[in-house]
Amino acid sequence: KRVAYGARAISEGGYQSMPKMVAPGVALLGCSVGMVNVPRIKGNHNAMLSGKAAAEAAFDAIKAGRSADELTAYESEVRDGAIGTDLKKVRNVKPLWSKYGLVASLVVGGFDMWSNTLGFSLLGTLGHGKNDADATEAASDHSPIDYPKPDGKLSFDRLTNVAFSFTNHEESQPAHLRLADESVPVGVNLAKYAGPSARYCPAGVYEFVEEEGKDTRFVINFQNCVHCKTCDIKDPAQNITWTTPQGGDGPNYPNM
Repeated sequence: KRVAYGARAISEGGYQSMPKMVAPGVALLGCSVGMVNVPRIKGNHNAMLSGKAAAEAAFDAIKAGRSADELTAYESEVRDGAIGTDLKKVRNVKPLWSKYGLVASLVVGGFDMWSNTLGFSLLGTLGHGKNDADATEAASDHSPIDYPKPDGKLSFDRLTNVAFSFTNHEESQPAHLRLADESVPVGVNLAKYAGPSARYCPAGVYEFVEEEGKDTRFVINFQNCVHCKTCDIKDPAQNITWTTPQGGDGPNYPNM
């Protein structure tokens, strides 16, 4: 029984993709750094540990009169402490998965994780090679997929699902999904990639509207957005930027 609906993009880059985490007055925590242990499909434990480490580092800095400094102790704890140890052991699973498929990831990645428990890795640290946007291939290289229609029992259409996310954005507010170049969605993404934003968005936010006698229009139904951030990550032209909605509007997950 469907009781709620939501979506999130998972930051699976892991150990080798963690950015600089601190700046004066700033500390990045949890999934904003990419602390998901991919084989375990788990990140809450590291997110909580990062909050604990950040709080302790902030307390020590304020106590020592260093409230304007970067929390370098926090970043050191993340990289060298329990979080870094957890992520370093599984760092090669996702690169193997992306490059060679699930079976190779399970076999070779499993061996690599086992060897890491002994303190070494024959693979070293594999790179990801390219980001999700660069991984998008031209539509001409693929055949269209004929997906079965939702049956209303085990699968559901996107717009009905959105109703179960209880999302709300005041329609009079500025759209929080910003385009760097308004000509790109139709001129580039639709022409070359068959309009992926209308396909990957789990809330039907993006539409390519075709009307007889008129040019194709790109429509953003921002009021449907469930804040999964996929468009910001996956758009092949990196033309879409998710920003914070006015007034903190968005999906409401009452069971979270």
